[in-house]
This record gives sequence, structure tokens and C-alpha cells, in this order.
Amino acid sequence: MALNPTLASWRGQRVWLIGASSGIGLACAQALHQAGASVCVSARKAAALDGFVAQHPGARALAMDVTDATSVAQAASAAWGEHGLDWVVYCAGHYQAHDATQFDLPDMLRHQDVNYTGALRVLDVLLPRLLAQGHGHVSLVSSVAGYRGLPKSLAYGPTKAALTHLAEALYFDLHPAGLGVSVVNPGFVQTPLTAQNDFHMPALMQPADAAQCMLQGWQSGDFEIHFPKRFTRWMKLMRILPYAWYFPLVARMTRPRP
Repeated sequence: MALNPTLASWRGQRVWLIGASSGIGLACAQALHQAGASVCVSARKAAALDGFVAQHPGARALAMDVTDATSVAQAASAAWGEHGLDWVVYCAGHYQAHDATQFDLPDMLRHQDVNYTGALRVLDVLLPRLLAQGHGHVSLVSSVAGYRGLPKSLAYGPTKAALTHLAEALYFDLHPAGLGVSVVNPGFVQTPLTAQNDFHMPALMQPADAAQCMLQGWQSGDFEIHFPKRFTRWMKLMRILPYAWYFPLVARMTRPRP
């Protein structure tokens, strides 16, 4: 059952991707441009954005720091332009493995600022415009790490849980107003962020494959887009396990590689 409007073609769709200098965000920008969308990419790394535009004629680059409200407001106004936006995709992310025995408050707060509060800054600027426009779609890239607590995810996991919760609440408010809302919960994707993991990552995907799953999910009108399903379905099942089973099972699964 489609919970959002379906889409037959990306041609002419105006898409703003935030966090598109590498990983899933970059792969999505490439796939959307190839599919005919009008793509605007944002991230802190201006050189990477300029490189994308050089390789993808017609694309736009807007350097932006999601932790800076002024930067977000300026980039959002430029991305909106004269004709508005059809899609806003929040891919910005920060990840460092954390252990409570070496608690690092500044980096804990950086996770929150980039992964969650940055999305709020974007919504603060764009929601009034999207509501006045009467159509559009907001997609938040979360993670299966937000399903339940995981080892080394002390900082990252809670921010992704919050992002998923935010998407669910947004859907209740924005769906009646004609706006689409979706949340993307990837499993393990080979990116600079996951490269630091020292444990086996089941069903590891390439970013280009992840991007195709996202485009297909958006076109089908899905609310939650999760992949690869042979892994994420198990993660969904683990959400209902009692703690007496969950803790030892996950500890065994995430044991560091020898």
C-alpha cells in the first residue's frame, strides 16, 4: 500500500540533497541526475560539490553547514529559488564509534547537531514554503541503527532513532496537507563512515545499489525504505525480541574481527 503519492518519472523533478558530497547522498544525486531530475547538492565540502557539478551538467551546488542556522537559511532560500522544490532529502550524517567507558560529550553532541538538529534547521526554513506550495516530499535518511541500541552506537544510534520518530510524526501532520514524508533506513553500506567498523557487516551494499533502492521506494510511494531486505527484515524482527535474548545475540554478532 502506497502511503505517499507515487511517481512515474523523475524528469523535471526539483530535488535538493543535503549531505551529498560522498556515500549514499552522492550516489543518490548521481542516480537522480541520470534519471532526469533537476538536482541541487549541498554539503560542507565545496570542492566535492563543484566536482559533482562539473561531471553532471545542469546540477547546482550550494555549500552549507547543517550545524549553522544562517548557512542553512541561505542555502535553503537559494535551493528554493523561483520555482520551489519537489523533494528535500536529508542525508547529512556524522558517525564515530562510541563506548560509554570513554564518554566523549563534545562528539556526542556533534552527532546530535549533524544527524538530528540539522534536519530541524532545514525543516524550520522549508516547511512553511512547502505547506504554502501545497505539494512536495521530505525524506530523512536514518538507519537501522536507530531500531534498537547497538554496541559502539552510543552516539549515533539515538540520533537515528530520533530521526525516524521525527519522520513518523511529520507524516501525521503533513500527509493531510498533501506533502509526502519518508524515512530511509539502510543497513550496512560501504561508505567512509562505515569503513571504521572493525566487525563483520552483514549484507554490505555499494552506495549505487542503495541509491537505486531509495529511488524505487520513493517512486512506489513507500513511507519506510529499508535495504537490503535480507538483512533489514532480521533487524525488524530483533526489535521485538525480549532483552534476555537480544543482548547476548547482538553481542555475539558484533564481536570484533580477529
